[in-house]
Amino acid sequence: MLIDTLIKARWVIPVEPHGLALENHAIALHGGRIVDILPVSEAQARYQATREEELPRHALIPGLVNAHTHAAMALLRGVADDLPLMEWLQNHIWPLEQRFAGEAFVRDGTDLAMAEMLRGGITCFNDMYFFPEITARQVIQCGMRATVGMILVDFPTAWASGPDEYLSKGLALHEQLRDESLVQALFAPHAPFTVSDEPLLRLRTLSEELDRPIHMHLHETRSEVEQGRASHGMRPFKRMQQLDLLGPHFIAVHMTQLTEEEIVDYARCGGSVVHCPESNLKLASGFCPVAKLLAAGINVALGTDGAASNNDLDVLGEMRTAALLAKGVSGDASAVPAAMALRMATLNGAKALGLGEEIGSLEIGKSADIVALDLGDIETQPLFDPISDLVYAGSRHQVSDVWVAGRRLLNKRELTTLDRDDITARAQTWRERLIATNPA
Repeated sequence: MLIDTLIKARWVIPVEPHGLALENHAIALHGGRIVDILPVSEAQARYQATREEELPRHALIPGLVNAHTHAAMALLRGVADDLPLMEWLQNHIWPLEQRFAGEAFVRDGTDLAMAEMLRGGITCFNDMYFFPEITARQVIQCGMRATVGMILVDFPTAWASGPDEYLSKGLALHEQLRDESLVQALFAPHAPFTVSDEPLLRLRTLSEELDRPIHMHLHETRSEVEQGRASHGMRPFKRMQQLDLLGPHFIAVHMTQLTEEEIVDYARCGGSVVHCPESNLKLASGFCPVAKLLAAGINVALGTDGAASNNDLDVLGEMRTAALLAKGVSGDASAVPAAMALRMATLNGAKALGLGEEIGSLEIGKSADIVALDLGDIETQPLFDPISDLVYAGSRHQVSDVWVAGRRLLNKRELTTLDRDDITARAQTWRERLIATNPA
């Protein structure tokens, strides 16, 4: 049988079935989709490929899903480090955004973020930022996969004057992306402390009508919860419940401040949580109770947050941090084992975004979003368990090749659709503009 591509590797780690690592297997690709996964010896007899890839030291995994980003903020990496969240936001990030966050900033920041993410094995990201139509355009040009947020806040920004304009522009974006295969829109109200009840009620109705998820920061810090009590007489989680926002389409980001009752209620509603362990640690926001969430049956995905608060966009690093942190927080060394950490970074993220039938695992019929990692170097030797090795010893520098819908976007560490030198030069130009403001 004639196919487009046959990738032969030392291991194929499909994620589904859970915890499986197939040795000396191949993946057959045709028309941008996975048509077969089988032993290399059988693949060579069954398929004639236009292109064959020999990866004898590599593991093939599903493309990583970065389930929470502010991609354009890659240009703000390191400008206001070592500060608590609200001081960081109010005194540094928001003033810089008011001055600089326009179309050019979003274009150049998104390109920088995509280049970094692809080189780290991320094939899909879920974004929340201004000028989402620019983000979507850059994603389409690159060939990456993304969900872009129809952002909503109460106050005016360079993108919109208030809730009415945010919602109208968001709906226009949704319509614009209706026929795109790799980019979709979802609703992205920023946080309970930046969006009032009336716009949230309107958004809830639109989410139901259009069948689109809602992506929102929730219970990120203790001060957010205390502010919610002072402003609304209740915890933000309770307020979201009363507004009937919580449900299978809801994606709650951070969730570091949760009671046992809230965990039970959230499991009952069927929503997802995006855990951003390194951003939470850097901003001293608190610890998401991941082991308890998973035990309750809640779908937990992984995100990096923006590079301004992390400071990298490295989901492989987040996997290791998430696994180790869960053990320390729970006091249980068996909490979030390696296979679960990988699942959180792939299939769980896809499910949270409503893409679980399309990506997140290497299965016949799914899109060919695939990452190859070289596990043959000294840093991952000796190798006893490729999944454990990947999570606890691997790094993004071992990512050699990346395919999205069968298209190769990273070839032996070289980007194929993005100009590395041009992106670096544009980032340096922004550095000069930003440093002139003396943000520190």
